[in-house]
Amino acid sequence: MSKRRAGRYPDAVVIVPPRSRAVPVAAVETAPTQRNEHLRIIAECERMGWQKAFGYNRRALAEAAIGRYKRVIGDALRSRTDVRRATEVGVAVRVLNRMLDLGRPKSIRIR
Repeated sequence: MSKRRAGRYPDAVVIVPPRSRAVPVAAVETAPTQRNEHLRIIAECERMGWQKAFGYNRRALAEAAIGRYKRVIGDALRSRTDVRRATEVGVAVRVLNRMLDLGRPKSIRIR
């Protein structure tokens, strides 16, 4: 996070994973950062443990859902008023969910 944003939103939580070859900043003891904390947790719990601890998986699922919506429905709303836009989004989400339900296999346990 840039210094300007960090000053404006001091309580913001960074959920971007550090690079695989990242190393902690030299001033770890004097000025701890969120990035250094992420690196410490990755060193202790591995990357998958870090993803679960910080909710990175939920973020990825949300991004995939938005990408799917934009790819299938489009990335622009056609209505001009808020009420009609809400209706347009509701209809689009129902259509997308219906399409996903039709493509999802139904599994049945066999004993």
